[in-house]
This record gives sequence, structure tokens and C-alpha cells, in this order.
Amino acid sequence: MSSSTVSLYLDPQIRDWVLFPITVVMILVGILRHYVVLLLQSPPKKLPRNAIREQRALVRSQILRATSANSPLPPTYYKAVSQYLSQAFADGTYLKDGPPKADAPASAPPNPLTDPNAMEGMMAGMKTQMVMMVPQMVIMGWINFFFQGFVLIKLPFPLTLGFKSMLQRGVETPDMDVRWVSSLSWYFLNFFGLNGLYRLILGGENSADSSRDMTTPFAAAAVAMPQPGQAQDYNKLFKAERDNLEFSEGLHSWVAKDVDTRILQKYGRL
Repeated sequence: MSSSTVSLYLDPQIRDWVLFPITVVMILVGILRHYVVLLLQSPPKKLPRNAIREQRALVRSQILRATSANSPLPPTYYKAVSQYLSQAFADGTYLKDGPPKADAPASAPPNPLTDPNAMEGMMAGMKTQMVMMVPQMVIMGWINFFFQGFVLIKLPFPLTLGFKSMLQRGVETPDMDVRWVSSLSWYFLNFFGLNGLYRLILGGENSADSSRDMTTPFAAAAVAMPQPGQAQDYNKLFKAERDNLEFSEGLHSWVAKDVDTRILQKYGRL
């Protein structure tokens, strides 16, 4: 008998006790994993007032330079603000640790392995990845132990033979129609196909997204760990910003220059 005339009929109990439970368990585990990750995340620590002042001084200068070509400030006010910031950067007024001493040695970049904040970030990244990986490993073991070799569902559209190895994992039957899906393949289809449902239920930034499982805990720790020299040296940034401020003073253009003449010309009164 040729394979084209072979008909395969599934017991309805396979649908009720295998297909539906696997799908429902994966959905519930994904939702549970999302809320566990939220519980494990620690609230961000507040920056000291001096650190916030240091950052915002640099941002203030950058905004001032960005609007120099079409500035709402008259030339006298713009120059006064620019020179004040330039002098403050030169004196180290906005540095969180105070003005640097002339005879102070150059500070070495902090070692992330001795920084409590960096170590806490590493551990948080590893815990999050473990919460994402362990449930999937348990579900795969559960399916392999109880439902190995099960055929669960037949897809309603034709497929080429190239999909056979993807849809029939664990079922080595060369004569079976490629549209039949095994239990292990159904797990992988749900693993990658439930992301849209998670976004609908939990929102776009959810922790149940399967793309987060593609990294190992060690890779997550490497990403969370700051590299040596990654900390910003605001003293050097302020020195560079001084040069940028001096350059932008020559490009300043007041948006209200000759505004009375332009308005009269626009309405034909001049």
C-alpha cells in the first residue's frame, strides 16, 4: 500500500490530555515566569544629588549648543550663560567629588569585580536568565518523559518535505505525511509562537518572550557586568564641552533678530 493512501486517525483523548495540556501549561508558565522576573527585579537605586547635578550640567550645555543656530536667547544672554558654564566646567564646580586637585594622581578605572553595584547587576542578570531557562528545561523533560513519540495534530495546509524534520521531532517515520506534528515539535512551535499572545496579555515589554531565552546566564552576566574603563570621566567631558561652547558662540543666531522688520515685510507694511 502506498503512503498516499494511508489514513491516520487520532484518539480524541490525545487532543484532550496531551495537546491542550501542553499548550495551556506553556502559556501559564510564561505568564508565571513574567511575574517572577518582576518580583526578582530590584528597584533602581537613586543617584546622589551631586551626581544628578553633574549629569544635568552637561545636558544643559549640550542643549544650549544644539539651539545656537536658532536660539531664543539674545546674544548677550547667550554669551553670559555660555561663559558661565565654560568657567564652571574649568573650575570643576559641577563635579560630584568637587574640583580636582592639581597634585592628585590620575584615578584608575574601577574594577567591576570589587564594585558592589556591578556585582549586584551581574547576579540580577543571572537570576533572570535562570528563571527563563529552567522552566523550559523542565517542560521539555516532562514532554520527553510522558509524551515521547506522540502525534498530536495535523496542519490544515500542505507543506514540503523540508519541514518534516522540524515538525516530526522524535517520530522517525519516513512514510508519515509531513503535516503531522509530534509532541516535541509542538513544544517548539508553542515556544516560538506564543510571543504574540504574551504581548497581547502582558504587553510589549514582557519577560515571557522566548527571544530572551536565547542567551545563557553567563552571557547575560557578561552583558550586565560593566567593562573596565566604562565609567564616564566627567572632568574630561567638561573640558571637551568647554571647547564646544566656545565654538558655538561664533555660530549663535538669535531667532528674534530683526523680527519687527520681518513681520512688517510679511504683511506688506514695509
